[in-house]
Amino acid sequence: MDISVVVPLYNEDESLPELTSWIAQVMTANNFSYEIVLVDDGSTDRSWEVIEELRIQNPAIKGIKFRRNYGKSAALNVGFEATQGDVIITMDADLQDSPDEIPELYRRIKEEKLDLISGWKKKRYDPITKTVPTKLFNAATRKMSGIQLNDFNCGLKAYRSDVVKTIEVYGEMHRYIPVIAKWAGFSKIAEQVVEHRARKYGTTKFGFSRFINGFLDLLSIFFVGKFGKRPMHFFGSLGVLSFFIGIIFSLYILAEKQYLIWKELPYRDVTQQPLFYLSLVAIVVGSQMFLAGFIAELLSRNAPERNQYLIEKELK
Repeated sequence: MDISVVVPLYNEDESLPELTSWIAQVMTANNFSYEIVLVDDGSTDRSWEVIEELRIQNPAIKGIKFRRNYGKSAALNVGFEATQGDVIITMDADLQDSPDEIPELYRRIKEEKLDLISGWKKKRYDPITKTVPTKLFNAATRKMSGIQLNDFNCGLKAYRSDVVKTIEVYGEMHRYIPVIAKWAGFSKIAEQVVEHRARKYGTTKFGFSRFINGFLDLLSIFFVGKFGKRPMHFFGSLGVLSFFIGIIFSLYILAEKQYLIWKELPYRDVTQQPLFYLSLVAIVVGSQMFLAGFIAELLSRNAPERNQYLIEKELK
């Protein structure tokens, strides 16, 4: 099969008939073999009934329904598992992504041997309350990940099948799929300017809390990707640094007191100096961080996936 289109959705019953019809027209016009995987993320409207009706009209349509709303990442992860195509296309169900972009995305994945192409909605029709935070979010992600993409959160993306079958998406991690893919060894990541269409049906699911959660997820990805297999390198280094800073300042305070006594000069008791208590805090914090790193290292070494590595090719 050439292409699998994965569409996560939540309360999008009005847009589904038009979206699936548009995708089918594009696929037929380009002679692609395809499937459309619609993942209903616990919708409370008629979305699932519409999917059942569309399935009767077009056997290429597959449907997956969650019992409740789990979020876009969960919907994408389950959709990825169900795909059979060589190239996987993801798009939102609100008709803001154009299926006309699919042929060019497919061509680039195949001809340029790319792992992932992320859409870039260069011209957007969103309110400023969404576009400004999005730009800040993208800038922070570029800085921390080293991936030079302008729009990490664009729903329209294309993947080689190997990519989606290897990575795991959870929480709010869907916006960081390029970062997850890079940490998994898929470094051929590109960008393509795509059309952003104004929403035709329904209401946006966007909320400001998504940016807070998204930033915390970015920190999680960065830490796990860099130190997941060697947590002692992170916690241990900081712990040892904090411990020795505390020790040095403590020795300085004691040496200063002994020097003043030797010179018969006025001096303060060690416990009367704020620096003494800061030194104690540094020593305690350093010890705790070192122990945290030690425990994390034990857990990491005993994890069942500790020696799981991604093998791209093998000759026997």
